[in-house]
Amino acid sequence: MTNQTTSPRVVEVMNTLNALGNPVIAAHSQRYFKTGPGEYGEGDVFIGIRVPVTRTVVRQFKDLSTPEIVELAQSPVHEHRLCAVLILTGQFTRAKTVQQRAELFEILLMLVSSGHVNNWDLVDSSAPYIGAYLLEMPDYSDLLLALAQSEDLWERRTAVMLTAALIRAGIYQPTLELCELLMTDTHDLIHKATGWMLRVVGDQDIVVLRGFLDTYSATMPRTMLRYAIEHLDKPERDHYLKQKSLLA
Repeated sequence: MTNQTTSPRVVEVMNTLNALGNPVIAAHSQRYFKTGPGEYGEGDVFIGIRVPVTRTVVRQFKDLSTPEIVELAQSPVHEHRLCAVLILTGQFTRAKTVQQRAELFEILLMLVSSGHVNNWDLVDSSAPYIGAYLLEMPDYSDLLLALAQSEDLWERRTAVMLTAALIRAGIYQPTLELCELLMTDTHDLIHKATGWMLRVVGDQDIVVLRGFLDTYSATMPRTMLRYAIEHLDKPERDHYLKQKSLLA
């Protein structure tokens, strides 16, 4: 796989990853990540590396500079971009200052908005962790709303997944508000993300989840509901599914 870059370090990362590629895995990934015409991952390129193997390369190059991370993230190869966001996320978790975390947070948002973080694994490998910077912002509500109202699928998913960090801190309202807003979203990947975050809320505070489900279970998308109730006992799952069926 050739690459056009002026950074020797980025070339080294790409070559290391390319040497680990497997065409059988690549063919499977092309299907799994929906890269066909009209699908959400249309045109993405895979070289076939399992995530645990990619993480060994991440550890090897964990100290890439931020310009090098951005450069790596602009590769057309999916595993190159995944490596970049995993390095970015690792640097965020090790950052010692608010300024460092702010810079890494802004880089993630830039990579999402520029179309380089453009599949669910790239979003989910980064946003739930780098979203911890929201706790250091004076006000994050406008940012989350802007992302959630974007026409871009990955910005909307990023909005939802960023709130995972808020949930861990016991702050649930932003997640609930986004889930209510996005109930009319037409994409299954948003239904899955919102349902997942509702489930995480329930793992922390079941009363909050039940309150949301009592209000919205009959009207929320079925995929969102199924993800949200996954950790409930069967009688309670059946109750909410029945509420959904009664309205259908």
